[in-house]
Amino acid sequence: MTQTEIDQLCINTIRFLAVDAVEAAKSGHPGLPMEAAAMGYELFTRILKHNPSNPKWINRDRFILSSGHGSMVLYSLLHLCGYDLSLDDIKNFRQLGSKAPGHPEYGETPGIETTTGPLGQGFSAGVGMAFAQRYLANRFNTIEHKIINHKIYAFCSDGDLMEGISSEAAALAGHQKFNNLIYIYLDNRITIDGNTSLTTSEDTKKRFEAHGWFVQNIEGNNLESFNEAIKNSQEQLEKPSLIIARTHIGFGSPNKQDSEAAHGAPLGPEETKLTKENLGWPLEPTFFIPDEVKKEFQKTISKGKEYESDWQQIYDSYNDVNNTLASEFENVMKGNLPHDWDKNLPKFNEDESLATRQASGKTLNTLADNIPAIIGGSADLMDSTNVRIKTSVDSLPNAPHGRNIHFGVREHAMGAIVYGMAVYGGVIPFGSTFLIFSDYMRGSIRLASIMGLQVVFVYTHDSIGVGEDGPTHQPIEHVANLRAVPNLTVIRPGDANETVVAWKTALQTTSGPTALILTRQKLPVLDRESNKDEISSSENLQKGAYVIMDSENIPDIIIIATGSELHLAIESHKELKNQGIDSRVVSMPSWELFEKQSLDYKEQVLPSSIKKRISVEAASTFGWERYVGLEGISIGMKTFGASAPGNILMEKFEFNVKNIVSTSLKLLNR
Repeated sequence: MTQTEIDQLCINTIRFLAVDAVEAAKSGHPGLPMEAAAMGYELFTRILKHNPSNPKWINRDRFILSSGHGSMVLYSLLHLCGYDLSLDDIKNFRQLGSKAPGHPEYGETPGIETTTGPLGQGFSAGVGMAFAQRYLANRFNTIEHKIINHKIYAFCSDGDLMEGISSEAAALAGHQKFNNLIYIYLDNRITIDGNTSLTTSEDTKKRFEAHGWFVQNIEGNNLESFNEAIKNSQEQLEKPSLIIARTHIGFGSPNKQDSEAAHGAPLGPEETKLTKENLGWPLEPTFFIPDEVKKEFQKTISKGKEYESDWQQIYDSYNDVNNTLASEFENVMKGNLPHDWDKNLPKFNEDESLATRQASGKTLNTLADNIPAIIGGSADLMDSTNVRIKTSVDSLPNAPHGRNIHFGVREHAMGAIVYGMAVYGGVIPFGSTFLIFSDYMRGSIRLASIMGLQVVFVYTHDSIGVGEDGPTHQPIEHVANLRAVPNLTVIRPGDANETVVAWKTALQTTSGPTALILTRQKLPVLDRESNKDEISSSENLQKGAYVIMDSENIPDIIIIATGSELHLAIESHKELKNQGIDSRVVSMPSWELFEKQSLDYKEQVLPSSIKKRISVEAASTFGWERYVGLEGISIGMKTFGASAPGNILMEKFEFNVKNIVSTSLKLLNR
């Protein structure tokens, strides 16, 4: 097809909505919207199956702007196509309260599929969407009715492809043969510091072909070649697609096209005037949308309604003959847990001794039997982190029903892939690795938390108890780092039964991700039967902190502990009692859950009148002053660890009853 006059008018409308918005905000990135406008227009008006009247239509094609700094190209398209994004919002681009924030934010703007901005994240989240789509399509589609049948598109930039996370995700996508992925690479050859030749000389086509992708080269402003490339990509049976589109950042700007000057700052009044004159656009009014353009984009609204209406007929027929399956499908897409989802969960006896990673594995397998939506895996540590779903198989192209995902040694991509699965919906994803490697996942953890997605991060080998692998593999500051992330619930259970409740809590936490912090070493299962007071029940983990051992009198001192140190605190309580000292032991597996409790409950657990307090955790003491106060002491790690058996290290760094008791006596001046 050739580009018509109305096409050019629509494309320039997209460009100048972006330019005017950036000028009005006095900040932003005009270059990408100007270069990508033509392909964005073609994609949203003639290629994507989407319904602006119902942005959450289940079988819509997904579009990800991985290079999220170019957000105005997406906002312009969403507004023109009829999504609930007003021109006033665009006029208030990057301002407080606008639905057009600086970078696309999931949940803030209709039509945004995932939050993007940190480069490479959107690229990788799309791979997660592909995993979720394949699993759900296999589970719910029938030969007669394909109710999940769509593509996932993305725009990505030089910066996206430079980030290591994109290589991790691309390699996995090619291996998994995700033919539903069609990514368009905006090859403008410009970065903030200048031409890409400053930093790279790789052959992108060969790189992605090596990853197992189908790759094509086109000119980004040639709609005919773009459509042909899309058609070729849609016909792929076993490969994801990358369309390398040669584009020109700041297209149409006489002085800033193909320059880093067009990237991250307004064109400026004079250059904006010159650009409008160059492309034949009126200087006034700003935010101008010609009537012919409005009329042309109206077609997208009616076409979108037709797409969904046609699909609804298929779904109604599906529902007629597969009513039970359809009901289950609707429930999982709403995020509802099945009836009796927590039945038959393991109960561990005090004569057992096992690592919390082992208890987690047993719990996960029971939950996975009860909840088919649970799917996930590890970064090459499936059996070390105990996350293999034993009743399922590995998720591979020839086994789309598999629920065990092998991410490979790709922690960063794993983080983005699992939240991509969550943002797609219909599944409860998890990803696992050793706690020390959560560092590689920081960007992905943060975005999952910003979006409020239900993801379970399973982190094992949680302390110096890792032992012989030494300080490179012994997490010290990592729990504190995770606790610093807003909207991330961190849970470090103290024994096997607390671990069961930790998993239950994670599956009921739907407004953000959960990080489970688990031991490699075996721990005693705590004796709760001899203390019949219900305050000692492991179910109280859901409150974040609770009294697990108490004195008959008002305590002289409170010992707060988490994870593998909880049993040491309990033994110390017994020893202090022998010495005539009344103590209380508080299990505090989750700061975040505790902070959600009422002031009255928090006062019951940690009475403000009791100033003598000790925290015990084999990790950085950073942050514990919140709970021990000015008169308290934190027993923890102030250095890195060492290479030796875990039990030897616990003694070396004085995580033992002797030290807790002596510290208590010192604090009490006894």
